[in-house]
Amino acid sequence: MFRRKTENRVSGIDIAAGIRRLISRDSSETRAFYDSLEDLLIESDFGAAAAVQLVEELRERRSEMKENWGSERCIKELKAILRPSLVQARVEPPSEGLGVYLVLGVNGVGKTTTIAKMAHRFITEGKGPVTLAAADTFRAAAVEQLALHARRTGARLVKQDAGSDPGAVVHDALSSALSRGDRVVIADTAGRMHNRGDLVNQLAKIDRIAAGKIGEHGVYRKILVIDATTGQNGLRQAEIFHEVVGVDAVVISKFDSSARGGLAAAIGRSLGLPFAYLGRGEGMDDLDPFSPDEYLDHLLAEAR
Repeated sequence: MFRRKTENRVSGIDIAAGIRRLISRDSSETRAFYDSLEDLLIESDFGAAAAVQLVEELRERRSEMKENWGSERCIKELKAILRPSLVQARVEPPSEGLGVYLVLGVNGVGKTTTIAKMAHRFITEGKGPVTLAAADTFRAAAVEQLALHARRTGARLVKQDAGSDPGAVVHDALSSALSRGDRVVIADTAGRMHNRGDLVNQLAKIDRIAAGKIGEHGVYRKILVIDATTGQNGLRQAEIFHEVVGVDAVVISKFDSSARGGLAAAIGRSLGLPFAYLGRGEGMDDLDPFSPDEYLDHLLAEAR
């Protein structure tokens, strides 16, 4: 279940409270209200394009109804508009064969920590054994960090020397996991793909190797980790990674570090990508399966 932490929300943008303030000042029928609502959504990380579309859809709904809208009706209709674009992606290893998860994301988003949480979740749920592939060979510290998480979670680690071919690491990890009868492989990747062409090409190569190796022997998914506090830069990251390899699901990390949680809604509306998890903290259990309704309740509920 998604657990809401309110103590970190006070410094962010409270959308529901903002809507209440706007309606107390301007009627939901006025242009001033919709202009201010658009600004509020942009400040909440929805992005300009998504904010304009949302406000226009809300305005159309309002014009079709005769009764006056108060703040609660406005919030209810906004939830109804957002709900279809928020889709849950279930990350479940197959009952037979190997579940392979290539985890993507720029440096600093919590990618390696998310890998550890996924490994912990699979192992504690009895869905192991789990192999971690240290394919971020660009940074020696990344391999060391993943090795530490492997020891803590009880996962097996496949690595090579720093600077090795990351595609070879993934190939070796998949080969050994298939021969051992493991259920899950989670592969780390280098974190600068969004602005370095050589690493973008490297990621595309890893993707081809993983897809070719797994074939019909299991399920292969590409999981993108986005930091909730990065704002619209997070949407741009999602666009580029999706263009390069085709993202299957998104994890929103550091979600409780910011009350401006509109980024997930913006990604859902702009790219149609589903969401696997929300990361809330540093603990191994701080990874909640994404629930669209609980996300909307959190996003559009007044901080208390």
